[in-house]
Amino acid sequence: MSKHVSSVLAAVILTLALSALAFAQTTTTTTTTKTVQNPDGTYTIIEFPAKKEITLTLNPVTIEKAKGVATILRDDDGTRIKLNLTDVPADVTSLTLYAVDDKGAVTALGPVAITNGVGTFTTTTPLSRFMLIASPESSLAAYDPNTKIFFRSAVPEGLAVIPMTQNPSGEKVSATTAPAGSTPAGTTPAGTTVAAGTYTVPMLNIPAYKKGDDTKIKIDFTGALTGARANVFITPRKDGPTEIKMRFHELKDAPAGQTFIVWAVGADGTYQKLGQVVNAAGRNEAEIKSETTLPDFGLLVTMEGAEGTRPAGPAVATIQIVP
Repeated sequence: MSKHVSSVLAAVILTLALSALAFAQTTTTTTTTKTVQNPDGTYTIIEFPAKKEITLTLNPVTIEKAKGVATILRDDDGTRIKLNLTDVPADVTSLTLYAVDDKGAVTALGPVAITNGVGTFTTTTPLSRFMLIASPESSLAAYDPNTKIFFRSAVPEGLAVIPMTQNPSGEKVSATTAPAGSTPAGTTPAGTTVAAGTYTVPMLNIPAYKKGDDTKIKIDFTGALTGARANVFITPRKDGPTEIKMRFHELKDAPAGQTFIVWAVGADGTYQKLGQVVNAAGRNEAEIKSETTLPDFGLLVTMEGAEGTRPAGPAVATIQIVP
C-alpha cells in the first residue's frame, strides 16, 4: 500500500473516531414533574386552577375504612366545594369542614351532618389556595400535625404543594380606585372593590346617597344560605351615622346552630360588626338593626362557628345596589 493511501486511510479513521467521541458526549436531559408534598402528608395546600374541576381525595386520619371525595370548581363567583363522605363510623354524627390557606389561617366552611355513615355538604369560598380538613371540633382556631381531624385532603396528581408563608392573613388591603376627578372627593365609586384578607367586598359609595332616604339593596346568598332572602335598607342621616336594617327571610333551610354575621367593611379594610343571627331549628325570619360612622363601606355576610371581632368563616352573600 502506498504512503499516500495509508495517510488518507488514517485520516478517515481519525475523523470517524472523533465523530463517535462527539456523539458519545451528547446528552439529553429529561425533567419529570412529580407530585410534591410533605412526607407525612400533613400539609397539602394547593392552588386550584380556574375553570377546571378538580377531584380531591380526603384521606381518613384517625378513623379506618372511611372514604372522602370533594369536587372543587373555581370560577368568577368563587370556589365551589361539593363534599361526599362514606363509611364513616356509626358513632360519628357530625363533622366541621375547614379550609387551611397558605398563610396557615383556618376557615370554617360549615357543618357536615353524618347519617348512617354518609355525609354530604356543598359550599362556596373566596379562597383559591387551600387544603381541606374535617374535624369533630366545631371551632378550630389553628392547624398543626397534632390537631384532631378525621379527614385531610390529598394532593391530586400533577399539582404541587404551595409553600406556607408566615405573613398574617387579612392585614394588607388594596382597593381599585377610579381616575382622578371622576367622583367627588371622599367618595368611592359604587362597584369599587376592597380586598380584605380572603374577602372581596364591593363598596356602596355611601356619600352619594341622598340623606334621609332609604336605598334598596339586592342580596344574592350562596353556600349555606342558598335559597334565603333578605331586604336591606341603608339610610344616611344628615346629622349622624348611617343606619342599616337587614331583614332575613326563608331561613328554614339554613343549618341550625350556625351564626350568620353582618359586617360593614370600610374602604381601608376596617371591619365593623353590625349584628348577627343565630339560626335555630324552624326559624324562618330574623332582623338586624345597626348603624356605622364609616364614611363609605360595603356589606359582607359570613357564617361563623362562634362570635368574633373579625370575619373568619365563609362568605354567604354578595351585596350590590339594585340598578
